[in-house]
Amino acid sequence: MVITLGDVFRRYGPAYRARWGSQLSSAQLAAMHAIEACRTEALGGQVYRCPHCDQVRYAYHSCRNRHCPTCQHDAAQDWLARQQDLLLPVPSFLVTFTLPAALRAIAFQHQAQVYDLFFRASAAALQQLAQDPRFLGGQLGMVGVLQTWTRDLRYHPHIHYLVPGGGLSADGRTWITARADFLVHVKPLAILFRAKLQAALRQTELWRSIPAEVWRQAWVVDCRPVGSGWTALKYLAPYVFRVALSNNRILGMADGEVTFRYQDGETRQTRISTLSAEAFIERFLQHILPKGFVKVRSYGLFRVGARQQLTRLRAQLILQQRKVELLPPDDERPEPDQHQDLRCPNCGQALRLERVLPRQRAPPDVQSVASREQRR
Repeated sequence: MVITLGDVFRRYGPAYRARWGSQLSSAQLAAMHAIEACRTEALGGQVYRCPHCDQVRYAYHSCRNRHCPTCQHDAAQDWLARQQDLLLPVPSFLVTFTLPAALRAIAFQHQAQVYDLFFRASAAALQQLAQDPRFLGGQLGMVGVLQTWTRDLRYHPHIHYLVPGGGLSADGRTWITARADFLVHVKPLAILFRAKLQAALRQTELWRSIPAEVWRQAWVVDCRPVGSGWTALKYLAPYVFRVALSNNRILGMADGEVTFRYQDGETRQTRISTLSAEAFIERFLQHILPKGFVKVRSYGLFRVGARQQLTRLRAQLILQQRKVELLPPDDERPEPDQHQDLRCPNCGQALRLERVLPRQRAPPDVQSVASREQRR
């Protein structure tokens, strides 16, 4: 029998709320009630009967809460179908910004405010570094997704950005292609991100609560290639709709405990964790986002106001790609002035290529060439 998060909440949720309900946010309480009622008679539904064997089947309605693993199971495919406009025919990268441990307690207490600044600072830092001519020199397109959990449900806020491998130059017409395996340097990006978030938090009432050492330690940013645009979107889709725990990871609940499996991030091995029901529910509720908070955001070339420009850019890149595909590979492509089967005018033997002279920017001076010939 498959055990769902709803089963856990229905059995242990009322006792948890009786003890800790006064400390829960309205979003957490709403999520608990929705998940408990999901696909039960509480939400109503339809009754079906077989005309042959008289078998009755009940189909109850879903809660559609964005934190419910039952409701979000198939949502990723629907999201993918709506993201065709973001596809560019270039390799893509996943850039991940992680909030340092010393800031996480403040982030959890002021989620909407800190998460919003987290988005703004990380997106601005990535865009600024990419626009620097020393790095890429162009404007990026970015889709960012906030995720707050580790595989074993601990609190670990980070943002994944899907970024095409290149940028649009300042003239708005020229596409600058990034290297296939490299987008930006992560060390200066982490420094710039830290500075921008520091400046943003300095303007808030939270500043006095932040330990000074957080601004002296190294911050973590990761950047890695993830394949083509479509491959990258499929890679990102689970992050958009994945909740902290899927139902198929729950292995059992008994004697006031819940057991679930997760994958170790370093070894990639499957591990088993057993927590008290209270600790399990507490870990899950850490990842309930504030009501109305937008966890998926677009920037640069991917922002809603730039969709017409993005459409033109996509057409331009597709055209360039098709032109390249029509040409033979570089090692098979003849030079326009290349003469085949050159022969020595004296003996008639085939001439062997010894070296290639670089192309000059301007025609050589005839007198200087003549004088060099005379010196020889």
